[in-house]
Amino acid sequence: MRPSTRVRRRILPVTIALAGVSCAGSDPAPPLRPSITMQVSGVPVRLQAVSAVDDQTAWVSGHAGTYARTVDGGNTWRAAQVPGGDSLEFRDVHAVDANTAYLLSAGPGERSRIYKTNDGGRTWTLQFVNREPAAFFDCLDFWDPTTGVAFSDAVDEQFIIVRTEDGEHWERIPPPNLPAAQLGEGSFAASGTCVTTYGDSLGWIGTGAADVARVLRTTDRGHTWTAHPTPLVAGPAAGITSVAFRDGRVGVVAGGAIDRPEDWTDNVAVTADGGLTWSLAGKPTFQGPVYGGFYAVGPSSAVLVAVGPNGASYSEDDGLSWSVLDSGDYWGIGFVSLGAGWLTGPGGRIVKVGLSGSVP
Repeated sequence: MRPSTRVRRRILPVTIALAGVSCAGSDPAPPLRPSITMQVSGVPVRLQAVSAVDDQTAWVSGHAGTYARTVDGGNTWRAAQVPGGDSLEFRDVHAVDANTAYLLSAGPGERSRIYKTNDGGRTWTLQFVNREPAAFFDCLDFWDPTTGVAFSDAVDEQFIIVRTEDGEHWERIPPPNLPAAQLGEGSFAASGTCVTTYGDSLGWIGTGAADVARVLRTTDRGHTWTAHPTPLVAGPAAGITSVAFRDGRVGVVAGGAIDRPEDWTDNVAVTADGGLTWSLAGKPTFQGPVYGGFYAVGPSSAVLVAVGPNGASYSEDDGLSWSVLDSGDYWGIGFVSLGAGWLTGPGGRIVKVGLSGSVP
């Protein structure tokens, strides 16, 4: 599904340091001193998804068949188009390493596709083309370099999830292994984070566009799924856009009313039991929906970052309270540590974020 869009001009490189907030407790950690560094992608299109491998290597993807890769921490980005895919919108990317990555294009029917490269983007193999005219794939994620799932909006009240075990071939999960879908239920192809995996076998999908925003949960590497309601705002253009977990039990879903960009809604919920039950958390510092959320995990702490068209916020208590990170227009998000993460958005925007006082 397509969130509403707003386009802003590109921003020239500049580094901004933000004031930190002390952590509570008898032995508090050093206060966070977030920083953001604008980087140059070299492309004018909206960059919509991020997949970071380490503090030097990351991939981003976006419209007009575009992807970009850095292997030097974002000092330079190499951007290109997938041959023959210049009309596609790559709403998600999953990077395995500097050479290997998957791209998911979102759209109705055959515009939903999955490509893979094993040589840093010099060549791409088309692995999957959606043949269901009413399906619309939104996002994907992997447990390991070859085992992953991709999720589509439901068709005829049946979810469509495809799965690969070899990193090459994709097969649909049988409908009896999935819960029934609500009328109109699907997800939002906003930041490529509506599906997330954790550990060897856990995975979650956030849904929307129906009467109840739900989380689909698997404990067996995507073979079977169960559905669990959340208290997020719901409706034809509302629900979950993003799912983030910091371990196998504590996680957050975020989203909101996609068609109400200036409203404050119940758009963040938290779980402490692996996604079985959910309760409302606090609202980020920016108005409107959240398009992406991601945990930056350190040796002894984890910081949750949320982005949307009206800004970026971070939370040190799993979404209960929030602090301002930036006021820019963002869609994509991905972190590898407290010291290294990237945000992306319209106009080729790429921002590197450090949550420990400096960006490496």
